[in-house]
Amino acid sequence: MTTAHDGWELQISEQQLTRLTRDMDEAHRETLPAMRASAVDLAEEFRSHQDQRPDLGRRRFLLGAGGVAAALTLAACSSSSDKKSSSSASPSTTGAASGSGQYTGDLKVVALATALENQAVGAYKATLAAAAAGKLGTVPPAVATFVTTAMAQHADHARAWNAVLTGAGKPAITGVPLSNQADVTAALGKATDVGAVAKLALQLEDQAAQTYLFATYNVTSPAGISTAATIAPVEAMHAAILNFVLGQYPVPDDFLPVDKAASTTLLTV
Repeated sequence: MTTAHDGWELQISEQQLTRLTRDMDEAHRETLPAMRASAVDLAEEFRSHQDQRPDLGRRRFLLGAGGVAAALTLAACSSSSDKKSSSSASPSTTGAASGSGQYTGDLKVVALATALENQAVGAYKATLAAAAAGKLGTVPPAVATFVTTAMAQHADHARAWNAVLTGAGKPAITGVPLSNQADVTAALGKATDVGAVAKLALQLEDQAAQTYLFATYNVTSPAGISTAATIAPVEAMHAAILNFVLGQYPVPDDFLPVDKAASTTLLTV
């Protein structure tokens, strides 16, 4: 059952969306202990081995669209219906900025992950602000609940990654030091209904899930692999729910692609 709202239609019922959001939150809460424990272990690895392998991540983990054709299975959460979609604000855009280079090796990957999580938090926060200002028309309560829940989960992920950075003696990432952030902000500012925001959010969620997936088989650190593998399914659940909202049934892929994985060249720090 679809529900019309000021020219756009919620492609599932609010009851269905509420149930999916509840399931998503339960899955996230179940992963929190393992995620936090892995992050602590990863910070300890950096403290113990930073001098011995300063260039490990830079050599092994240069993410980017087209870097690898296909990878590990996250079948229940992936979607094939959105692969043809595109946007001028696509988070897969590779920036040229290189920043000051204070994050190197595997720490650059951690900084990228933190920035991606902060970007998602900011996008969802902007969505709630636009909704409160009446810029998105009528926003169903179930949609607002999903946005609030997903935003909080991204904030949890960002805190875990920042704990790794500070534990390794590096500054926390508090903003969105990504070269495509201006494009994402502009796209959000142009959105006039929930459907437009959902499409952009889906790009961000696909990017995050695929970036973490790429990490699970390109990072040599066991704790790094574990942290990424713990977070990836939650991000993929966000994407799956957004597909339902948009009427794009998330047909499982045999192998989740990584063509939308972010590149460390997006970082501007």
